[in-house]
Amino acid sequence: MYEKLDFLLALAREKHFGRAAQVCGVSQPNLSAAIKQLESILGVPLVDRGARFLGFTPEGERVLEWARRIVGDTRAMRAEVETMKQGLTGHLRLAVIPTALPVVSCLTAAFWKRHPGIKLSVSSHTSTEVLSMLDNLEADAGITYLDNEPLGRISEVPLYRERHHLVTAEGNPFSDRPTVSWEEVAGLPLCLLSPDMQNRRIIDRTFAEIGCRVDPLLETSSIVVIATHVRAGHWATIMPRLMAEEMCLPAHVRTIPLVAPEVANLVGLVVGHRDPQPPLTAALVAEARSLAPSLSARS
Repeated sequence: MYEKLDFLLALAREKHFGRAAQVCGVSQPNLSAAIKQLESILGVPLVDRGARFLGFTPEGERVLEWARRIVGDTRAMRAEVETMKQGLTGHLRLAVIPTALPVVSCLTAAFWKRHPGIKLSVSSHTSTEVLSMLDNLEADAGITYLDNEPLGRISEVPLYRERHHLVTAEGNPFSDRPTVSWEEVAGLPLCLLSPDMQNRRIIDRTFAEIGCRVDPLLETSSIVVIATHVRAGHWATIMPRLMAEEMCLPAHVRTIPLVAPEVANLVGLVVGHRDPQPPLTAALVAEARSLAPSLSARS
């Protein structure tokens, strides 16, 4: 049963029978047969089939919810048994929103110092993708916004607040100011994250609340692209203070608090709602709680 539920989760992630089979390391006929067997056991169709995968039936969506719990709990049980046999080992997968990427090393370095030898993977995703990856067991933990959009069934550890700043090179407009308003920044040559990113939605919403519309000259999903353009001198961006500090921008780049209004959004660690947590995830949660006061003080 476990293997069949795992195949179903792979199909939910890949939305394609062939790719799901490849991820699971089986042939497509074997994967399809296993899902049909699951449908026979449960007595309901789970998948809408045509010439290609069309989605899940209502019954299939409910079975997916149970599959996430059963597969997740089974993996957690196996991980705990392994930890009892040989200590904390394994691979921890962390999905992170782009604006938190420069900060994530504070957490991973502290975690790895306490638990050397653990393999870590860090990938950049939108806030929506972070939650989806947790749901589909593609990530063990995430770092995302906690106070803007529904999070679903997750446990959270608040880490810090994003306080937005204008980041621009010396000699550019407002570079010599102690503060600058959002309305003033709206007319600058801005490079911002793309609209699918929640940070960008926060920025757009803030401009809309004060009656301004911003039209950035450059949009990207990459923090590196933003940083290189700001370093070049002509461009400006809007960036959380803690993020700018961790990026170690050159001395000629200024970081100026944005006011009128002041915007602060809570960012934190999120993990699937499970009790007990898998050992690696539980260790990461403990490290995040220990680190949170220092990050919060800096933000």
